Amino acid sequence: MAVEQRHGDQVTRGAGGAPMWKFFVYSLVGAFVFFVPIPVGGESSIVLDHLVTAIESAVPDVLPYLALAIILGGAVHPFVAGTWNSSAVSIVFSVAKVIGLAVGVMLVFDVGPAWLFDEDMGPFLLNSLVIPVGLLVPIGAVFLALLVGYGLLEFVGVLLRPVMRPVWKTPGRSAIDAVASFVGSYSLGLLITDRVYREGKYTGREAAIIATGFSTVSATFMVVVASTLDLMGSWNTYFWTTLLITFAVTALTVRMWPLSRIPDTYFDGVTPQPEKTVRGRQRFVLAWQEARDTVAAAPSLGRNIATNFKDGLLMTMAILPSILSIGLLGLVLATYTPVFDWLGYLFAPFAWIVQAPDPLLIGKAAAVGVAEMFLPALLVTESVAAVKFIVAVVSVSQVIFFSALVPCVVATRIPISVPQMIVIWFQRVALTLLLVTPVALLLY
Repeated sequence: MAVEQRHGDQVTRGAGGAPMWKFFVYSLVGAFVFFVPIPVGGESSIVLDHLVTAIESAVPDVLPYLALAIILGGAVHPFVAGTWNSSAVSIVFSVAKVIGLAVGVMLVFDVGPAWLFDEDMGPFLLNSLVIPVGLLVPIGAVFLALLVGYGLLEFVGVLLRPVMRPVWKTPGRSAIDAVASFVGSYSLGLLITDRVYREGKYTGREAAIIATGFSTVSATFMVVVASTLDLMGSWNTYFWTTLLITFAVTALTVRMWPLSRIPDTYFDGVTPQPEKTVRGRQRFVLAWQEARDTVAAAPSLGRNIATNFKDGLLMTMAILPSILSIGLLGLVLATYTPVFDWLGYLFAPFAWIVQAPDPLLIGKAAAVGVAEMFLPALLVTESVAAVKFIVAVVSVSQVIFFSALVPCVVATRIPISVPQMIVIWFQRVALTLLLVTPVALLLY
């Protein structure tokens, strides 16, 4: 296809005829939905949050049954797909999802033990987490199709290449992976990481760094945390602080055991594919080329949205039953046993050193996050704003939690074990507390 020579056409169409207006328009719309707060009904929040709130207000009686249908799908999916017994971890989490379905049935149809219906137990999980997540993730996935599907990630990724190797010890191409993981979802990021590792473009250590350092919950899950802790009024501050601290913590953990000791070798049987080095103006040219190629290869808007909606729905099916099983177990342990109080003593000194308010509560909330990333937020809903902010950042920056990310990593070929992930989780939580507390005290 002939390339238009006029400057304006090159800007809007790109070389090779790629419709580059999609890069600008779709990326702008996606960024607006996720990052620009607007006032509606006296509440200032991002468009995605307003949209979910409107749906919750319009059909409140239908939503518990919709959530239960998603939970049912999530509980049976591993057995239908034949993946439930692929590993010991898969068996445990498949059983947990069935238990989550049983809990969901009891909550929706109001049958079961009295303790389950305490306001801070089942009803809180169902109304404050399960239903909002059941709406936010699939709907958010639709708009993520605009934000990550039309070249913006590739464009930003190439521009970030000069800092990736010296700071995070990963190749420049991992910038795309890291941003996709943070903005999109850990499942998307892990999918990319595993594939690129098996293609010979990452070493085992690089893949492990990306999997445990950048594969956070998605921006839509962060909205749930922020909503639960009344932080939507300062959403952009929360989002960008979390991103910066998460990446700063990763820069530290890559220089610590166990990540520093994972073999820096390529996947067995593949030919290593090091990336090309670019400098100066070439970098911007390559960034534009990558964005243009992505736009040219992108499916139609309808198909892209459908694909992302399907992925979001599958992720929702995976996470909702876990909230009602592992999440409930975590709440029960936190409420009726001293388990997390004991674990909290491991982190309380870090909070105390930086003069965080209520260091024991922060330590307990930080500890419970290893079971499910939402649980820390549940423990501090009545706390002061600084505590809420600290815990909200920790719950994302910790990256590693057993209800979802750990089994996802185990299902890949990335060479990192569960005990190693537990050590990295501890390191990440401790470092995050040290970094985020001064920021929280400055803001609040």
